[in-house]
Amino acid sequence: MTTDTALVDASPDRGWREELSLLARGLVVQAEVVHAVFLRETRTRFGNYRLGYLWAIADPIIIIATFYTFFRLLGRSAPLGMDVFEFLTTGLLPYRLFASCAAQVGEAVNGNRALLFYPRVLPVDLAIARGLFEFVTYTTVFIVLMGGHALYTQHLAIESPLHVIAGLLLLALLGTAVGLVFCAIGVVWSSADKARGAILRPFFWISGVFFTMSMLPGNIQALASLNPIIHGVELVRGGWFVGHGLEHASLTYLLRVILGLTLAGLLLERYTRPRIEL
Repeated sequence: MTTDTALVDASPDRGWREELSLLARGLVVQAEVVHAVFLRETRTRFGNYRLGYLWAIADPIIIIATFYTFFRLLGRSAPLGMDVFEFLTTGLLPYRLFASCAAQVGEAVNGNRALLFYPRVLPVDLAIARGLFEFVTYTTVFIVLMGGHALYTQHLAIESPLHVIAGLLLLALLGTAVGLVFCAIGVVWSSADKARGAILRPFFWISGVFFTMSMLPGNIQALASLNPIIHGVELVRGGWFVGHGLEHASLTYLLRVILGLTLAGLLLERYTRPRIEL
């Protein structure tokens, strides 16, 4: 009887169960840490202002209103009969979501260095929390702006809400992956944030914020398609505008870039973690 019990205890199934149990407990602990950091980010970013979360809505409204005014003064119209406000919003907000994730995650360690004194808090937890915070913030702003515009115009027609959410989520993941790479590099190179800004700044003009892929000549389309951000923007626009189409949005290419950058970021984070000065 004792021998049989020992054999059962030593079975491979028991080892797998223990490993899965440890993995599950680790994921639960990480989820709790990310949730705590997420709440701290909310308090830090908006808790000290009287209007709080409304600042997150006011900032993109001012930017969109500025470009909307330029479009009207210059007599420009949105392509393919799109509404100008919706065209600008579906370009500016997705791009700003990517850029904000890259910037905030890139400064995750410098902005929360004190939290790394706690053994359970890792740099990757800070990156995940900041990326999630930006996604929730900008998705909320997108819904508020487009919902408010729909109430004003008394018109709402969406091709595929699922594609809109998928585009925003993928751009958030792309920005988080880019930010994680620069966050890890920043541990050993103090000028990483300046390099990140210099590298990413031109993408504002070449990521489909003010144009669509269908507006470009064939040879330029092939070059523009190398930019993963434009695929996310096209995914959002293709999901929002009826009849716009998704033929220029490559989900496969975007996912490959995200996975490649995420893997690079995780490897760099693991390599530079012991070098973080507390």
